[in-house]
Amino acid sequence: MFSIPGKQAVTITDKAAAQISKLMARDGHKALKIGVKKGGCAGMEYTMEYVDEVAEHDEMVEHNGARVVIAPMAQMFLFGTQIDYETSLLESGFKFINPNVSEACGCGESIKFDESLFAKE
Repeated sequence: MFSIPGKQAVTITDKAAAQISKLMARDGHKALKIGVKKGGCAGMEYTMEYVDEVAEHDEMVEHNGARVVIAPMAQMFLFGTQIDYETSLLESGFKFINPNVSEACGCGESIKFDESLFAKE
């Protein structure tokens, strides 16, 4: 697991926690699982799915009753990320403020990570 003792991999704003809790209560799921996958014009995309089980190596982050699970392969890409929820006149949705992202496409759906994350030690 990619972590620093005493520091959560991601933080969740109060607005995001309220929306996650609302979704989990409405649909009866245990948590929202986030990850990353290859795809999009910048090379990677965030994934989000409901989960009812937390796997052994998943990391669980909780804030104000909201539970977010981070897939093991995504932990290094998401470390330090803040999850927010924004509402505007045209759209609403989760926003990832990720210090590891070096580029994002114009629509904001696709991201590219800092190459240092891939460097072998």
